[in-house]
Amino acid sequence: MSFSDLGLTDPLVRAVEARNYTEPTPVQLEAIPAVLEGKDVWARAETGSGKTAAFALPLIQRSLQIPRPNRQSIGVLVLVPTRELAVQIEQSFAAYTEYLPTQLKIVSAYGGVSANPQMMALRGGADIVIATPGRLLDLIDQNALQIGDVQAVVLDEADKLFELGFTEELTRITDLLPQERQTLLFSATFPPAVSTLAKSLLTDPVKISFSESPKAAPAITEKAIEVDAPRRTQLLLHLLQDPAWTRVLVFVSTKYSTGHVAEKLRRADITAGSLHGQLSQGARLKAINDFKAGKLQVLVATDLAARGLDIPELPVVVNYDLPRSVVSYTHRIGRTGRAGQSGTAVSFVTADTFPHFQLIEKRYDRVIPREQIEGFSPFALPTTIPVNPDGGGIKGKRKSKKDKLREAAGQSLPPPPSPTPRPTAKAQPPPRPQRQSRPPQDRPERAEPERNEIESSFAWHRPRPGSRRR
Repeated sequence: MSFSDLGLTDPLVRAVEARNYTEPTPVQLEAIPAVLEGKDVWARAETGSGKTAAFALPLIQRSLQIPRPNRQSIGVLVLVPTRELAVQIEQSFAAYTEYLPTQLKIVSAYGGVSANPQMMALRGGADIVIATPGRLLDLIDQNALQIGDVQAVVLDEADKLFELGFTEELTRITDLLPQERQTLLFSATFPPAVSTLAKSLLTDPVKISFSESPKAAPAITEKAIEVDAPRRTQLLLHLLQDPAWTRVLVFVSTKYSTGHVAEKLRRADITAGSLHGQLSQGARLKAINDFKAGKLQVLVATDLAARGLDIPELPVVVNYDLPRSVVSYTHRIGRTGRAGQSGTAVSFVTADTFPHFQLIEKRYDRVIPREQIEGFSPFALPTTIPVNPDGGGIKGKRKSKKDKLREAAGQSLPPPPSPTPRPTAKAQPPPRPQRQSRPPQDRPERAEPERNEIESSFAWHRPRPGSRRR
């Protein structure tokens, strides 16, 4: 089935063909006809499933068919959790509307930059607004826009919205929305908070659900390389010598690691940049644009870039550090192998992270092939997942140095002696010996001073004869 069979107009079909979309994905096959009919949609869709086009294409067509009530109103509101995702969706809307006879007004609003240009762009309303919750409420408080006449609302990456703590903001926004509207909710997972929100916002929705287990697309080749933790950077430098690794997205676990690893790569004459949440919006956009333009061969990022970052023709993703969340693993590797292209996902596995790596394999019922590179073979790696004597699984958490020392000391030291039992009654202290006074006959007699000595000691107090006291 083609996109034209789903009911899309010729300009939209031409736009998706220009982006090399050959045929609709499963989520697009079910969502596009439902959105065109004006129904609410409750969709569970994985990263890289084409969900942006699943709601953007039909909403563009409906925006042309159903104009805004007035010039100051907002037609479609798309709520997203991060600035990067807002920029990406704005670019997708702009690409899909390229061949329309009438251009739509599309505005993105997010924090980290000045609000004045966004307020100027919102003068006269907009057909489509893509916004983060915090900046949207700021603009509403400044009377820059009103959402009481919104015709359609999209919550993209709804689970991430709750994960980032936007619960109060979402409550305020939903209270300002009109009762009669079309609501679309897309999420990779549905924790209880997201399910509760969906039930309160959606009316008789069309439910679209695929496998919750985020299995990799067939176009992504996964492999793991066993290496000692201190030699991961040297191994990365060795792998970057491959001519096919023209652009590489490297994931690390901390903000400090982004700059640390990028600096080591730059010292080896490799163009590398860093991306993390503490950068200003201008610095983040510059890093992303330089990476897309090919000015950077390597972009070292935290999980900030795991969702919502669309890098065309990205051949390789490297998990320098394994993700803390097992579900985040698929969002990381989903940055490659997009739009029908092939990609490679490489994970560095150390002795400390090996149990967590095996949990990733166990969670998704998948065995990721492991290999060792000559010259970088690790000294030792565990071969099995540790067993919890109390039952249950073992979380992939590395032991601290103190824990290892305590375990080693506990195996070598003898058991401590049993404590001395405490007495039942409080022992009375022995009576203090009474001080015996000496008999009077043994006391030495005190010599009485002579009278003349006493009088001479006070002689200077007596006035002289004939003198007056003053």
